[in-house]
Amino acid sequence: MEKWLSILDACNGVSTDSRKLQKDCLYIALKGEHFDGNQYAKQAIDAGAKYAIVDNKTFANEENIFFVPNGLAFLQELAHAHRMRFDIPVLGITGSNGKTSTKELVNCVLRAQFEVLCTEGNLNNHIGVPLTLLKLNSKHQIAIIEMGANKPLDIDELCRIASPNLGLITNIGKAHLEGFINFEGVLKTKSELYDHIHQNKGCLFVNADDPILSAAAQKRACETCSYGEQNGDLRGELAYLDPYVHFCWSYQDYTSEIVDTQMVGKYNFYNFLAALRIGLYFGIEPSKMNNAIASYVPTNKRSQVEQTAKNTVIIDCYNANPSSMQSALFSFVEMQHPNKLAILGDMLELGVEGLSEHQKVLDFLIANGIQFITVGKIFKELNQDGFMDVAALCEALQMRDIKDHLILLKGSRGIALEQGLAYL
Repeated sequence: MEKWLSILDACNGVSTDSRKLQKDCLYIALKGEHFDGNQYAKQAIDAGAKYAIVDNKTFANEENIFFVPNGLAFLQELAHAHRMRFDIPVLGITGSNGKTSTKELVNCVLRAQFEVLCTEGNLNNHIGVPLTLLKLNSKHQIAIIEMGANKPLDIDELCRIASPNLGLITNIGKAHLEGFINFEGVLKTKSELYDHIHQNKGCLFVNADDPILSAAAQKRACETCSYGEQNGDLRGELAYLDPYVHFCWSYQDYTSEIVDTQMVGKYNFYNFLAALRIGLYFGIEPSKMNNAIASYVPTNKRSQVEQTAKNTVIIDCYNANPSSMQSALFSFVEMQHPNKLAILGDMLELGVEGLSEHQKVLDFLIANGIQFITVGKIFKELNQDGFMDVAALCEALQMRDIKDHLILLKGSRGIALEQGLAYL
């Protein structure tokens, strides 16, 4: 591995996409169902890559294009070896919902005092995590690694690469049930993070109001820092929603004024508390953290609010599963507005539970008197007035003049509900 680390050090970053190369980078060829990166190794060199790694000998020359048995395994092993060069806190964050928002909030808080490497976007899988780790350099004091999963042992795999010594599970919910089969499968996989923190003699950050996470943490006998509304070292209180979240918090002899955020959704309340508890662990002053959270503006279609010419629109359509949908709707019900409309897209990857989970959403909407529009094939089976896809939705919205509404856009990424924003 020393040879490969030397090659890494001689390069300006790492890329697995021959179309997006920095000059003098290391290009690592990966293979997928519909592509073979080996075929682009010479093209990568010609485009400015200093070295390339392939796992097909046909494309290797052993001068600047080197052969390895498996490109993906090499990427992961190189990332792990590089990560282990740095004796710094590495925080692993996973969960069924809220992990990306929490990661961004933690990053915002920690950057008030430290140089932080943080997962960009949602690069949280078996390729994204190693690519993030390979960006570590001597300036970084802390690393935040988001970890996603859609089947058993995914988190274990990512932990073996990242070797985190701090861990946070935001929550356990019904997500990616096609891969996990049931809730117990989700819990077991997400808890793999706790197992690795225990092995690494690290610290867990735990929502003390969540009995499932609290019990899972106690089993590992790790150092624990907790937060919650009813329980925990750090206590928070939701002040009000307008629709932005306003809250206050206390820790030991400190009590904050109301913190005014630029994020919507009661479900983000615990994400704020998690970020604050992690900031306290690193000794950041409360005032710095409050300012950081108050200044954070969400992006990427997560908990955003957009004031259009006609309506106030909550854009939360990056992803959706039963747990996140329930949280979004609970929060929407509590928001005060005379005209509320929920435009909801299908929740994908639910397997055999798909229809029943969508029916629960419809039942909730009807029981709470929320006006709604549904989009997607699954909802269409249950609600004949719904639209099959976002194109049909957009066509219908052009014919309607919806004004003075508070509108929630919530659905899975594959539905692309944000396309309807132009007509709202």
